[in-house]
Amino acid sequence: MTDYQEYLDFLCTALESQNKNKLTLSEATTLVGDIGLSSLEVMEFIEKIEDHFDISIPLNILPDVNTIGELAQKVRELNF
Repeated sequence: MTDYQEYLDFLCTALESQNKNKLTLSEATTLVGDIGLSSLEVMEFIEKIEDHFDISIPLNILPDVNTIGELAQKVRELNF
């Protein structure tokens, strides 16, 4: 079983290439506001997560996900 920190670490590492503002990424970093992901980039990132963890992320949870930490928690929940 993967713990929350492992999900968080994966997400932060995977987002480094899209970190346009060169911020220090943390669980409080927002995907759109801080990193500046477009809606297309968010969808591509979701696909990358799904492929990596072999899960399906329902699109209806995305409006409730704003930060890297919230996304890590959702991925953790879906991977059980």
